[in-house]
Amino acid sequence: MEDQCISVMLIDSDNSDFEFENEDSSSDEEDDEMLILAYLNAPVKDKRKIPRITNYIDGTISKYTAHEFKSHFRMFPDTFEYVLGLIGPKIIDTGITFGRKPIDAKKQLLIALWMMATPDCYRSVCEKFDVGLATALRSVRRVSHALHSLAPQFIRWPRGEHAREVAREFERHSAFPGVVGAIDGTHIKINAPTKDAQSYINRKGTHSIQVQAVCTHDMLFTSVFAGYAGSVHDARVFRLSPVQNFIQDPDTYFEGDSHIIGDAAYGVHQHMKGTGKKRSLQNNFNFCLSSARMSIERAFGLWKTRWRSILDCLPMVTVKKIPEYLLALAVLHNICILQRDLIPIEEESLRVGQRGRLVVNGREEGMRKRQILCNNLVLRTV
Repeated sequence: MEDQCISVMLIDSDNSDFEFENEDSSSDEEDDEMLILAYLNAPVKDKRKIPRITNYIDGTISKYTAHEFKSHFRMFPDTFEYVLGLIGPKIIDTGITFGRKPIDAKKQLLIALWMMATPDCYRSVCEKFDVGLATALRSVRRVSHALHSLAPQFIRWPRGEHAREVAREFERHSAFPGVVGAIDGTHIKINAPTKDAQSYINRKGTHSIQVQAVCTHDMLFTSVFAGYAGSVHDARVFRLSPVQNFIQDPDTYFEGDSHIIGDAAYGVHQHMKGTGKKRSLQNNFNFCLSSARMSIERAFGLWKTRWRSILDCLPMVTVKKIPEYLLALAVLHNICILQRDLIPIEEESLRVGQRGRLVVNGREEGMRKRQILCNNLVLRTV
């Protein structure tokens, strides 16, 4: 689909850019066995059966008010039912037979949303939903895979009338014309991988996976590019992303001489604008541009506030599964916005790090266009 802009980086182990190994990687079943073994070998006082909560869904969740349900699962019940209708057939066809009886799609989705929306560990979730570790793990994986498959439907680059509407809304809120998206990147903190851990250490000294995204004025993701290790330079992530290719094909992706905006790290291009050094007329330009660019910072903030598993440190063991999981959360993010199911953004989630300088081709054309915009912008309070 030509207007799709989603990528999950799964780079071969012999590639010079370190990432997710395809060869010699453990299978899903082996991963399950490792986690089960770790779970069973965890220190316990005795060998008695671990007590679990019974009838939690029918006895407790079913009695929640809409707002109580949302406080736990980060979406209203109506949104939950909508998502269940989309992915239910995809996750129930395979059926989970681990245990006494298969788990239905509703329970799988509830388990997955709880893991996505809270910092709870699998042990806690197993006790709460009365399931085994493998069942909980596979529920999250099946739901993530099903949501990821919906990315072409819910994460789409604006085209035609949609692009014009996005530009009108950006201009209405910031006075900056011709904007079809705001771009930025964020790091998702992870535990140190068992292999090539050094490759994932970012400039802040923590292990992370990078996510680059573009969004509209209302925080809807239109491009998500996830998977590079934290040590890979931001400029390289951008150059390898679909957005770089889009800039090289403006007739298709930037109708009417439109553009996307980013911070100073993104430099200047005919179809990309970044903030510059403050001087004279550029003060107003930078003020308007920064007002428009806040959309992507707020989008990341909303994303992390809703799905708290990525707010601090993502508790996933298998690194090669992380990009799919992140794309699944991006799909849920867009679904919730489209359903007008919003939540307050927490200040902690708005802390977007500074990025290094990015050089983009076509700088001369971009500078000329920047000056024209700078001279014609409506003056606002700076």
